[in-house]
Amino acid sequence: MILQSLVQHYECLLKDGKVPRRGWCITKVSFSINLRKDGTILGIMPLKETVQRGKKQIEIPKEIEVPEMVSRSSGISANFLCDNSKYILGIDRDETDKRSKKCFLAAKEKHLKILENVDSPYAEAVRNFFENWDPEKAHDDPEVQKEWDGLTAGGNLIFYINEKFAQHDEAIIERWEQEQGNCCTETKGICLVTGKKTEISRIHTAIKGVQGAQSSGALLVSFNAPAFESYGKSQSFNAPVSNFAVFAYTTALNYLLSKKEYVKQIGDTTVVFWAEDANPECQNLFLAASEPSIDNQELVRGVFRNLSKGSSVDVESVLSSINIEQRFYILGLSPNSARLSIRFFYVDQFGNILKHIQEHYEHMKIIHSASDNLDYYGVWRMLQETVNKKARDKKPQPGMAGRTFEAILSGGRYPEGLYLAVLARIRAEQDQKENKIYKITRGRAAIIKAYLLRNCLNLTMKGEDFVELNENCDETAYVLGREFAILEAIQEDANPGINATIKDRYFNSACATPGIIFPVLFKLKNSHTRKLEKGKQIYYENQLIELQGKIPSSGCPKRLTLEQQGLFILGYYHQTQRRYKKKEEKK
Repeated sequence: MILQSLVQHYECLLKDGKVPRRGWCITKVSFSINLRKDGTILGIMPLKETVQRGKKQIEIPKEIEVPEMVSRSSGISANFLCDNSKYILGIDRDETDKRSKKCFLAAKEKHLKILENVDSPYAEAVRNFFENWDPEKAHDDPEVQKEWDGLTAGGNLIFYINEKFAQHDEAIIERWEQEQGNCCTETKGICLVTGKKTEISRIHTAIKGVQGAQSSGALLVSFNAPAFESYGKSQSFNAPVSNFAVFAYTTALNYLLSKKEYVKQIGDTTVVFWAEDANPECQNLFLAASEPSIDNQELVRGVFRNLSKGSSVDVESVLSSINIEQRFYILGLSPNSARLSIRFFYVDQFGNILKHIQEHYEHMKIIHSASDNLDYYGVWRMLQETVNKKARDKKPQPGMAGRTFEAILSGGRYPEGLYLAVLARIRAEQDQKENKIYKITRGRAAIIKAYLLRNCLNLTMKGEDFVELNENCDETAYVLGREFAILEAIQEDANPGINATIKDRYFNSACATPGIIFPVLFKLKNSHTRKLEKGKQIYYENQLIELQGKIPSSGCPKRLTLEQQGLFILGYYHQTQRRYKKKEEKK
């Protein structure tokens, strides 16, 4: 299903001219070698382009269509008409490297063989270059010496003859495509992707751009040991995929990974996504909806409003309408040695995916301070709430990011690991500098609310009732959380400017074992209320009496379950936000 979807996407991209035809690829090229007809070097031309990255301008190699390049992680294997300085010039930054000469000889043999009978001035110039060039005398060439550092930096080089790149010559193109047809394997079979009987690929092309994987690329399909072989079939013949399907799916996936606007990094998972009709507006809208910012939340709000009405999604910025009934694909990849692991692959109608994202935001909706202008908490911000802010590596737990994102897309249950990680951070975090616990943030309270709403069906909760303080809720854990917030407020009013409150010392134990801690807290409350004026004493006592009336006759429970601890935290957060809201209204 994954490979079939990528092959279909390749065909759509090919119609739009965004990807190369079979036998070709688009790669980054740093320099072109300008050749005379006799093969001598006329000049070296840098092909790097200046682009703006943030506040800086940097130079990046130019993307050019070249003959398909080989996959190599070790050994010597030359590309045709495009390669690094070791293969094209036989030189390297480490001048004592003897391997560079072997690389040049491999490239020389390949080019002379392919271009042997090609009648073209471009082919003749390339042949003459490889026949006459001596890597040991490279230092004597003034043009090479001038660009030595850049040439040996590892970038790709191509040939430029008579104001045209060599790979664009029609005679060379015809010969290269003929060569590709002659390279077909003798092994034939039924392709699992296309269903046709054709040549089967022995080794698949590497995928580049997955964070954490090898820079040279990693394989999506591979068999590297006899233990994985069956029925006497070795390597990728175990999973027969045709040469065309391999080229198509790897080209489409590499194209998506090269376009940062279609890639989303969530923890250790690299997520790519595409629409069935290859409409880039779908991809842009999905990225905006899954990770809203201050700049685009008005757009996201308008899209959700249209979905609620059942109307089509209009993107006003480009005056186009998006087909929300077409299929949309989301693929999550993670590095695994020299291979890639599939974290998840989700397919659904584009409208359904947007609706599930909207439902997630409704579950995450919670009261927050007026200074927080962000209405939607995206996946990345959500997962950051599970991370130690002082840790060097601020990535969430491996695997949890992918499971959380898949739950959001499908409307399924949130992973338990997400909820447990939030509880663990609330118990652990404390700001040592100010000695004040900042652990119950808006994001963590929102995650707890969303998890309880979607996962805990035994709780009688409705999302709209728990956006802010729910005074009608009789759940004991929620009431106890509210009581703790009021007891803390009494202490702060009685001791203005106090450095540490009962929250610093008793919050975690009160949340887990309220039956033991709350009697201690009420004794402390009695000493605090004596310092208050009469009006405030009555105000706080009335609140506590009302809440105590909601506690069962059996008394305060000795222990709270993990679900109840979440309700306790939610009650505390809501009651505290009510107090802050009143202070803001007074101001």
